[in-house]
Amino acid sequence: MENRTNFRRFFGASLTILGVVVILFALIAFLSNKKPVLGLTVSKAEAAAPFIVGMIFLVTGVNLVRES
Repeated sequence: MENRTNFRRFFGASLTILGVVVILFALIAFLSNKKPVLGLTVSKAEAAAPFIVGMIFLVTGVNLVRES
């Protein structure tokens, strides 16, 4: 049972970190004003998709860590 809790805690922390990184990318892309970010040109409307995915990862990760 302890092994399962550790896996949930590790997976939750990984999702949380991934969510923060994706949200930061989306925010930088939103503010870049059509300049390439990490080799990608992202418009303001296109920056919404990674922001939403990052929020899902962040919330899911926090809930996994909190419940374990």
